[in-house]
Amino acid sequence: MKKVIPAVVISILLGFFLGVKLDGLLFPLKDAQLDKFEKAYRYTNFFYVDSLDEKKLVDNAIEGMLKDLDPHSVYINPEEFSFEEEEMRGNFEGIGIEFQILKDTIVVVSPITGGPSESVGILSGDRIIKVEGNDATGLTNDEVIKLLRGKKGTSVKVTVFRPSINSNIDFTIVRDRINLNSVDVSLLYEGNIGYINLTRFSETSAREVIEALNRLKEEGMEKLVLDLRNNPGGLLTQAFNIADLFIDSTKMIVYTKGRYSEFDEEFRARRDYPFEKLPLIILVNRGSASASEIVAGAVQDWDRGLIIGETTFGKGLVQRQFVLPDNSALRITVSKYYTPSGREIQRNYENKDEYYREIHDREETDSVNINHSYEDSSAVIYHTKHGRKVFGGGGITPDIIIDAEKSSDFLVELRKNNIYYRFARKFLDDNGEKLRKTYSGDMNKFLKNFEFNSNEINEFQRFAKNNNIKFSSTEFQRDGKFVATILKAFVARDLYKEKGWYSVLLSIDRQFQNALPYFEEAEKLPGFYGN
Repeated sequence: MKKVIPAVVISILLGFFLGVKLDGLLFPLKDAQLDKFEKAYRYTNFFYVDSLDEKKLVDNAIEGMLKDLDPHSVYINPEEFSFEEEEMRGNFEGIGIEFQILKDTIVVVSPITGGPSESVGILSGDRIIKVEGNDATGLTNDEVIKLLRGKKGTSVKVTVFRPSINSNIDFTIVRDRINLNSVDVSLLYEGNIGYINLTRFSETSAREVIEALNRLKEEGMEKLVLDLRNNPGGLLTQAFNIADLFIDSTKMIVYTKGRYSEFDEEFRARRDYPFEKLPLIILVNRGSASASEIVAGAVQDWDRGLIIGETTFGKGLVQRQFVLPDNSALRITVSKYYTPSGREIQRNYENKDEYYREIHDREETDSVNINHSYEDSSAVIYHTKHGRKVFGGGGITPDIIIDAEKSSDFLVELRKNNIYYRFARKFLDDNGEKLRKTYSGDMNKFLKNFEFNSNEINEFQRFAKNNNIKFSSTEFQRDGKFVATILKAFVARDLYKEKGWYSVLLSIDRQFQNALPYFEEAEKLPGFYGN
């Protein structure tokens, strides 16, 4: 006798295959396997010698079920899921500050532009010493976030110590929705080179990039560097929308193929944009993954612009998210994505330890590789739409390989121990008001005229040594210019936020500086629409 499948099960399966998000979605298991799993859980929970946390038991069972799948199929607990949802939405509710904890004290790195803290007068460098009248020293990052975040419209009282006036100030801040921008900065470099740094692909990313491009175009942008370095990806639809800004007609941008045809999709350019004739360079590195690789792969396959930097991460798996009843979630790989030329970007992940280790151990040598002519027996060869050779099966190989400059042990220790910011904060406590009066919001004047003098650099050396950073005079002489520029960047960030920070750092950014001469090559590509 055949087993009759209830109508509700059919509905659930249909919803799954149509890609409908169903709370508490259950996969149909064979009765024997489901029975086995349930009995194992009940025996363990009932008979184990000590009392058990049932939630933890189930969480561990789910994680165990996923551990032998690919590296990107994961279980996300409710706390992590809530945080990641905020990241993808591009907003959260709170008072709107970036902060660091220095010597057990909450230090405001920067109030978020347009946020409630900025509107009431919180400044960079303020120390939050009380929240709702209670001592706020000695807290962890998580504890600070729980205290200061909250529902829009609710208020929180904070007391700050402001070093510039050597006194405490009380503020009542009404929490609001805070936007998490995925465009970290957009600026003009040397008058006509647009620079956009995109940190992730969230729900607002395409809109942010369009707004940045329009603003830069009005300011005189004639060519563009889109920086996707260390961008781990995000929403595939946002990657498609951003690639569409630069790729014309109805050209393929990316397609996906899965075990079930219902997960097979094609994403093609849909609209014409004025940026399609803009000379384009995209910066990538080993931290550029997923959605970043979709954009870079499409631009490369259509010979539309140059990809410069390091070979990307190689994450070409598409996840579908299923929310569970307790607001945890499963993120399950349902398909793989392919560039227009048919390249599979996903690296081999059979050995998961090696999968992540390879990224750190990978070494590349600077080379002009526009025709991808070097020999690599392990690479799978494809061709762009105009016949250039490109490689698949392991990330996006750049057209111009520029390795990131390796930091000396001395510089690594400075960064690891937060010495730059700690010294810059001390310097700004003493000199911030004077600097604001001197430069009066004129960033170009600051960039041109401000430098740390020799006495201040000597003071930094003493500060580093007093904080147990060991280095020789030879090491400092070698790295001194770099150190002074990083310190200047921290001061610029305090005065002009992210625009100041990047305006200084780009001057010593090896990959960015070495990419600029290749705009002429980018304009020679057969897919460049200015030809």
